[in-house]
Amino acid sequence: MALWRLYYHLVWATKERQPLITPEIEAELYGYMIGKAHALECITHGIGGIEDHVHSVVSIPPKLAVAEYVQKIKGSSAHHINHRKPNFSTELVWQRGYGVFSLGGKDLERAVQYALHQKEHHQQAQLIPMLERDTDEDDGPAAWNHGEAIAGIKIIRE
Repeated sequence: MALWRLYYHLVWATKERQPLITPEIEAELYGYMIGKAHALECITHGIGGIEDHVHSVVSIPPKLAVAEYVQKIKGSSAHHINHRKPNFSTELVWQRGYGVFSLGGKDLERAVQYALHQKEHHQQAQLIPMLERDTDEDDGPAAWNHGEAIAGIKIIRE
């Protein structure tokens, strides 16, 4: 067995940022995502979001590409919710793309808390802009605002 400690903060949005993650599907959706991650031999450290996007802090083993993990979680979660449609009034559709940020072990707990408390962060406008962007373009390191601290998860008030 290989030794690995890999931590990622993933963010993805509903199609066109529509408020599709309603209170009636939220618990089922997050529970399904955690279970699917476990089936993929991944560890979900924390998951949370608001009506139009999800933050997930996970450990993904090196045998599974991050892109493959996201594809499987997004695709299967939408399929699961939408096939429960008689029980839920909302159809879940994910927007193309996602954001991914790697973390060190020292940053894990702060990232987990940020994911778990998304509703409060949005209500109080205590957001990390880089983690809340709503574009799906690949900006790469050259476009990053280096004043935003991911490693320290510095809270930015807008």
